[in-house]
Amino acid sequence: MQQYTVRTATLDDINILLTFEQEIIRAERPFDETLDKDPISYYDLRQLILSDEAEVMVAELDSKIVGSGYALIRDAKPYLDHKKYTYLGFMYTDTDHRGKGVNKAIVDALMLWSKSKGIHEVRLTVYNDNAPAIRAYEKVGFEKHILEMRVRID
Repeated sequence: MQQYTVRTATLDDINILLTFEQEIIRAERPFDETLDKDPISYYDLRQLILSDEAEVMVAELDSKIVGSGYALIRDAKPYLDHKKYTYLGFMYTDTDHRGKGVNKAIVDALMLWSKSKGIHEVRLTVYNDNAPAIRAYEKVGFEKHILEMRVRID
């Protein structure tokens, strides 16, 4: 397995991160008929990079960014046994590097960041039919927890 370097993203990385965002949207479109027509954006990457409540990380190989992810501290529901949790998002691995440990390296780094903030609950969302993503998250320790359902009424 190749050795990837994981580091905190900077505003200098914004162009490649915006490209990754569009790749995520393109990959998720088949799973979600409710997504609006392009152009759309999921994230305010600039704000996430600058926030004290978030950490955006990138994975590099030979000084080329090949993956990304963020951790965002959120308030938990008042009835849960934890007050805060970390939500992971913006998980992307360049197609040439999938299955080579990029996602694990980023998730591990984001979990370390979460622990450093005193957070011990980490969550993410994934489309139910996105089997490759589900497998990737299960490989790093995530378990299925709840299924959100929807219906469109006219």
